Amino acid sequence: MSDFFSDFWSYYITIIVIASLVWLGYVLYTQSHLKVPKGEKLETMGHVWDEDLQEYNNPLPTWWMGLFYITIAFAVGYLIVYPGLGNYPGTKHWTKISQYNDEVAQKNQEIQPLYDKYLKVDVATLSKDEEAHKSGQSLFMTYCLQCHGSDARGAKGFPNLTVAQNDKWLYGNTPEKIVETISNGRNGQMPAWGAAFGEEKVKDVANYVLKIAGRKEGDGPGDYDAVRATRGQATFAQVCSACHGPEGKGSQTIGAPNLTRKIWLYGGTKATIIETITNGRTNHMPAWKETLGEGKIHLLAAYVYGLSHNGGTTADQGSGENR
Repeated sequence: MSDFFSDFWSYYITIIVIASLVWLGYVLYTQSHLKVPKGEKLETMGHVWDEDLQEYNNPLPTWWMGLFYITIAFAVGYLIVYPGLGNYPGTKHWTKISQYNDEVAQKNQEIQPLYDKYLKVDVATLSKDEEAHKSGQSLFMTYCLQCHGSDARGAKGFPNLTVAQNDKWLYGNTPEKIVETISNGRNGQMPAWGAAFGEEKVKDVANYVLKIAGRKEGDGPGDYDAVRATRGQATFAQVCSACHGPEGKGSQTIGAPNLTRKIWLYGGTKATIIETITNGRTNHMPAWKETLGEGKIHLLAAYVYGLSHNGGTTADQGSGENR
């Protein structure tokens, strides 16, 4: 009801509800006082069902009428306590959101001692605890699976969380960085340079990126053209090095990817790199601080840390540069 743009609809609904209850009460009251005079023969109302089931003009039994009165009284009480009359919130101020928050708060209170126990253990040590691993996996499957996949290897545009080396993550995979990322989220943005560079200069820079990524010279989808790469080097040094560094090795401080690695968040073909430079990229990792709280984040961070340190991927594989 709070979504109404004017009070008219609130009054409209309130009047209809109250008028309906009053009308039902009036009809019930008038009908409950009808009686068949003594000596008068009961007559049918002309309605017959199943061949011999007939409706007579006999008033309803008193106990039945009482039930109708009870339902009206219940409706009045309900509308006083709970929202149902336009914008009137009810004496309990109940909403689905408040009920959900109350249930979450109650559940969190029940399991808080468990999280308090885990908070006393550092993330690296906790990542090796089997019970904590199972609890962290449950949290991951609830909140992280949609983007990173059930195996945490991500997909196009979503980082692979199983890569072990710290320098292959956009922001690093130390316990502190993982907690920071989950808590506050990340907003990655690669500006679009298509309009500023023009088509040819974009291709030149893309070929230079392929060169510093260690690709071979040639005509394949992942190969670079030496002439274009030479021209693109100057543009890269002038513009792109501000984020990616003069050697293209990126910066974990700002989350700029290392372009000399073989791990690519959106793909490392020449066509994809041209698309990235032309249109830019925008990536958002939501902040979970308010939703999960410190205890769950600590446990989830231990699980993610364990994925990349306790048997994590060491080869250059996966879907993309990591967060």
